[in-house]
Amino acid sequence: MKSRILTVPNQLTFLRFGFLPFFVISIWYDHYDWALGVLIAAALSDLLDGVLARHLNQKTELGAYLDPIADKLLLSSSFLLLAMKHKVVWWLTILVLARDLLMLITAAAILLVVGYRPFPPSLYGKSTTGVQIIFIFLVVASTATNYRALDIMEEVFVFLVAGLTIFSGVHYSFVIAKRLSGPQT
Repeated sequence: MKSRILTVPNQLTFLRFGFLPFFVISIWYDHYDWALGVLIAAALSDLLDGVLARHLNQKTELGAYLDPIADKLLLSSSFLLLAMKHKVVWWLTILVLARDLLMLITAAAILLVVGYRPFPPSLYGKSTTGVQIIFIFLVVASTATNYRALDIMEEVFVFLVAGLTIFSGVHYSFVIAKRLSGPQT
């Protein structure tokens, strides 16, 4: 990975951080059409930064850290705000935030106790994030458009999000335990 900071992909990731306050404001003031536009812009910039990083050979260590942080900030604030607005059930929001908090605390503890250990995201973790993103899109789009088919899909995704969140959290716990009990490299 290159050590440059201001690559085009990293600038797109910084732009996604800049979208966050506009998304929060849009949801807070019930402008779900604007929130949907911000989500679409964030998704496109996320897709574009990944494509450019690979095709322009501009993958950086900073980008590897910032990209998932940008995703998690947008997802966490989405779940929290939409729960406050009674668009997402609280039990699901608590489940999603608790898993993320547990993973963050675990990573910090590992860093403090044994030093840096790479834990790349698993297929289950990536799938969970993908399903959570689709769910948030469905909730915001459903609220912005009042299209009944989106409501039905949203109801199905509640259970997909819950199931994958639990499964990937348990899987993560087992993988971490196995790696930490194995030989130190």
